[in-house]
Amino acid sequence: MHQYTRQVCDGVFDMVTQAQILQWLKIFESEIEQNKEYLTNLDAAIGDADHGINMSRGFKKVMSQLPTVTHQDIGSILKTVSMTLISSVGGASGPLYGTLFLKASSVAAGKQELTTQELLELLQAGLDGVLQRGKAQLEDKTMVDVLSPAVVAFRQAIEEGKDSLAAMQQAVAISEQALENTKPMLAKKGRASYLGERSIGHQDPGATSSYLMLRSLLKSIKDSE
Repeated sequence: MHQYTRQVCDGVFDMVTQAQILQWLKIFESEIEQNKEYLTNLDAAIGDADHGINMSRGFKKVMSQLPTVTHQDIGSILKTVSMTLISSVGGASGPLYGTLFLKASSVAAGKQELTTQELLELLQAGLDGVLQRGKAQLEDKTMVDVLSPAVVAFRQAIEEGKDSLAAMQQAVAISEQALENTKPMLAKKGRASYLGERSIGHQDPGATSSYLMLRSLLKSIKDSE
């Protein structure tokens, strides 16, 4: 019996496979498509009204590229996602998500599966890339306000001895509340910051797509059960 199959039978999710990463990207593209209008409406309130449109365009392009990397390692897959998003997504989303996947790809270079610790390192690297690229901090009302608490929650779950599935469940639960918490924040970065206090009361669109990304990863891991 394959090692991963044995782990699943025992109820332990200590590895995330290359196939699950591919499935994650497909689920995320579907989530973006289903929520395209919602994301755009959120962005219309405090931005350029194009976040859903841009993310949809980018991930449609990603889907067209995935067949060319189906048999490659996780790092190569994520690097392809990065390059595709940077070249096809407008506004801030392309560079930010592109950098997230690029930094994540460096952690997964040459790997066909990731341990729970390596998945944490992947998520942390993606967050670090966003922080470096966007220069945002917590409570600036950006995607960082969802990604950062999620990574902290994932790390805490590992310290508590939890596997990838349980750690991801904990991270998504925290990120859902973190997303809600962006509503009363004053935007300090991006187009939303131009609105000043008028940005208060609106959910951040970038934080919303980041939550969808994390929820999609959880679904991919969970579906393997």
